Amino acid sequence: MPSIFLLYPSIWCVLVLFVAASRPDNDGAFQRRCLSLSRKLIIPEAYTITSEAVIANSTVQFPNADPTCGRPSQHVSVNLCRVTLQVATSRRSSIKMEAWLPERWAGRFLSTGNGGLGGCIQYEDIEYAAALGFAAVGTNNGHDGMTGQSFLNNSDVIEDFAYRALHTGVMLGKKITKTFYGRPHRKSYYLGCSTGGRQGFKEVQAFPEDFDGVVAGAPAFAFNNLTSWSCHFLPLTGPVSADTFIPLDMWPIIHKDVLEQCDALDGLIDGILEAPDLCNYNPDRLLCEAGQTNGCLREPQLQTLRKIYSPLLGIDGSLVYPRLQPGAELTGAPQTYFTGEPFGAADWFRYAIFRDPSWDPFSLQPEDYALASQRNLFNIETWDGDLSAFHKRGGKLLHYHGLADGIISSDNSPRFYEHVSQTMRLAPAEMDDFYRYFRISGMAHCGGGPGAALIGNSASNAASLEPDENVLMAMVRWVEEGIAPDTILGTAYINGSKGAGVDFKRRHCRWPYRNVYKGLGSPKDPDSWRCV
Repeated sequence: MPSIFLLYPSIWCVLVLFVAASRPDNDGAFQRRCLSLSRKLIIPEAYTITSEAVIANSTVQFPNADPTCGRPSQHVSVNLCRVTLQVATSRRSSIKMEAWLPERWAGRFLSTGNGGLGGCIQYEDIEYAAALGFAAVGTNNGHDGMTGQSFLNNSDVIEDFAYRALHTGVMLGKKITKTFYGRPHRKSYYLGCSTGGRQGFKEVQAFPEDFDGVVAGAPAFAFNNLTSWSCHFLPLTGPVSADTFIPLDMWPIIHKDVLEQCDALDGLIDGILEAPDLCNYNPDRLLCEAGQTNGCLREPQLQTLRKIYSPLLGIDGSLVYPRLQPGAELTGAPQTYFTGEPFGAADWFRYAIFRDPSWDPFSLQPEDYALASQRNLFNIETWDGDLSAFHKRGGKLLHYHGLADGIISSDNSPRFYEHVSQTMRLAPAEMDDFYRYFRISGMAHCGGGPGAALIGNSASNAASLEPDENVLMAMVRWVEEGIAPDTILGTAYINGSKGAGVDFKRRHCRWPYRNVYKGLGSPKDPDSWRCV
């Protein structure tokens, strides 16, 4: 990877002092300093602390990693000091965490987040940050693996998952960083998506001093209600044998019908919805005619489809969670929610809410939505609208969400933005000072999809390190140079392959703006679009 300091001279002035003080050495001093770090760290709550030097372009193996995490190893592109530790958070809970400290340190600290109900350190995100000069940390969120089994009868583990694991990792990570480099970080950042997006917002709401800049994508806030929504699809569709079940081979047909009704709303028919919130999809023409059996839906199936594209309401008629936004029919929703099998989030009900391993996800009722919301264990809902403490200390928040997200409805993100606006009594122009929300058209859940979805929120989802095209570097520039991002320029490769070259780029607008095609020029040229 080319040096970021050579690629982006505008950042050079900010970092030159740190780079000069962090030059690589050739006499083994860095490796020796790393090996001695575990002996220097004083963390009374830690069971074990290890430190090892990792050489650039090597692969770190994780032989003891939970197999459900799917991360048996990680390629490392830069020289760094890897610190591992297990830390008690209570008498019956603990976290595992890692700090990756690059030899070329830019004076910045960054914490990564997690995904789903998972207790999996996202090594790929730690490496992405470390390769860019951040001292980076991540935790297992207080438990190992992708299930919620460890929540059963242990509220301490739930508390770790709700907020404590990440916050503890931040506090200790900063201490480790200072001990190793001999001075504290200058600026502190966060990067996470999905559950990681929720964790970023929890930090902003509950621990506003932790970070100077937070990049939070597809956030799983309104957590209890989101879990009710994601789990309600199973009793809605029923099993594969039910007359309400929609076969998986119907979803491409449904998607085509959605596009025929709504694709032109942004001024261009290109298979990408720039504003799915404007799409009032009506599936009625998919109803089977007399004698028709293929490529259509029977009335019970059509009722299922109407409910999928309708908000989820509670027993009193109040909103539980917004609808699945049109356009997400081929980007994860059918394969995740509409299979006739329980979704992993059901573990939240099974082990945390009901504390009953035998609970049947098919039995979920509206009364259960209310129960989960009322219990709101450790305020995991993450729906506090007053961000004034974060705002007053100069914190910056970049929130993004893919408009083809089939896992967490993108309709919920502007809902939270408006909640903050109303709570703090700030107009969008005033919110822009510290909080900007960007809608990424054609992006699936945290990445992928047919749109210009490469925006730098992860290493695998980065086409550039230019701040205009990379949300992490946009945040660095916002915090350290005071230049806020007006748009995010995304990239799409031909057939999704980097080797095939760039297909098109598109600027993604910040809320409450939406993207429309001007009607002139190539639609693959970002200048042919405007935010209105």
